Amino acid sequence: MPRQINRNLIFNQIRTRQPISRADLSRSSGLQRSTVSLIVEELLAERWIVEGPTGQIPRGRRPTFLQINSQRGVLALDIHPAQTTLAVTDLGGKILTQEIVELPENPKKMVGAIVDAIRKVIAAHRDRSFDGIGINLPGRFDAEQEKFVFAPNIDWPIGRIKSRVEQATSLPVVVDNVANACALSEIWFGYSDSMHDLVAVNVSEGIGTGIIANGRLLRGAGGVAGEFGHVQLDPNGLPCGCGSRGCWETVASNRAGMRYYTEIAQKPSPSFDALLRMAGSGEAAAVEAIDRMCKALGRGMHMIASALAPSEIVVVGDITTSWHLAAPVIEAEMRKNRLVWVPKLRPARGGNQARLRSAVALVMNENQL
Repeated sequence: MPRQINRNLIFNQIRTRQPISRADLSRSSGLQRSTVSLIVEELLAERWIVEGPTGQIPRGRRPTFLQINSQRGVLALDIHPAQTTLAVTDLGGKILTQEIVELPENPKKMVGAIVDAIRKVIAAHRDRSFDGIGINLPGRFDAEQEKFVFAPNIDWPIGRIKSRVEQATSLPVVVDNVANACALSEIWFGYSDSMHDLVAVNVSEGIGTGIIANGRLLRGAGGVAGEFGHVQLDPNGLPCGCGSRGCWETVASNRAGMRYYTEIAQKPSPSFDALLRMAGSGEAAAVEAIDRMCKALGRGMHMIASALAPSEIVVVGDITTSWHLAAPVIEAEMRKNRLVWVPKLRPARGGNQARLRSAVALVMNENQL
């Protein structure tokens, strides 16, 4: 709705330009002063923002600056199949602290370890009130029934994480697929115009996509819309965790890039982060491995552009830290075959912290700022 769009616009203007006066808000947002004043008073009353110091001007009434309420925050939990990160953020998505959660080998104790880590972080930040906990999951999750609908890359029991964290913390918990969260984040934090369609492609151990269409997150029947990572590109390809063969993620994920390096260099691959650094320094086998991975990413992007014709394709993941290497290869592969519509291709804002910020968007969206 227009009112909600204007509130988000004003909040994001304050978030990105703080401290900022009401007059400057009107100029930067393009909204009338009366509209800005009304929205600001609402945000102040609800404690999303606070008034700060007054400004100095040659004459007239001294302006009072506005800023995000630093005493409120969100806990962001980003779960990978092999690693879990927990962060404290402010309401604007700024990462204040983050840590890796050490998980036990026993799968039955993993959720308990996550709950304990969250409790410790809350105890260490008693000066801050938390509006909720956002959790990104590498799979499609049914929040009402608390079970995975589709999660080929995770093999430990995490279905009841929402209720267990809520019981342990008494905070509202919002859980969603990481690609959906990343798509929502691009809209929520004002990096993309909510009136245009976009697809967020999360490139990690697997590949997931989140779709914003007609201003809304597209979920589809059963909440599984966007599983382009499991579209088969090669029926004779490698087995995929979903049970099929030759899915897009088997040739274009981080794991695929590491496999290419092993095949080319005839030795075990380093971590994907290390592989990117090696490619950046010009190591031949690493450059070729990343090149092969990016060509496969480009073929999948062509599929997305042909099927959905979004205004933007936003890429999330470690590959964006080497965007100067990846983007030209991906774009060239996309354009090998004719496209009726060529979308803008760009990395997500925030680099490899985009996933954590997207968990914040889940909470903020649920709270309906």
